[in-house]
Amino acid sequence: MRTTLTIDDSLANELKKRALETGKPFKEVVNETLLIGLQQKAVRKPRAYRLKPASLGAPLPGIDLDKALRLADELEDASLCAKLEQRK
Repeated sequence: MRTTLTIDDSLANELKKRALETGKPFKEVVNETLLIGLQQKAVRKPRAYRLKPASLGAPLPGIDLDKALRLADELEDASLCAKLEQRK
């Protein structure tokens, strides 16, 4: 398959250097390098995802976190009241 590919200058220089060292055509070196890279990627084991929890502190007195929607409404109301006070 023929395609156009943009390669970083430093990478292209390394590939050309390898082609000269091995006596292989540039195209063959690129294909071999890509194949090796893809095979190594397939062999690698995925890393375990680790989440480091961070404490956000205790809720303020009088705020019941079990009633999240009510809390959101109260915070929105307080914000709207503050904006209305600024208009006066």
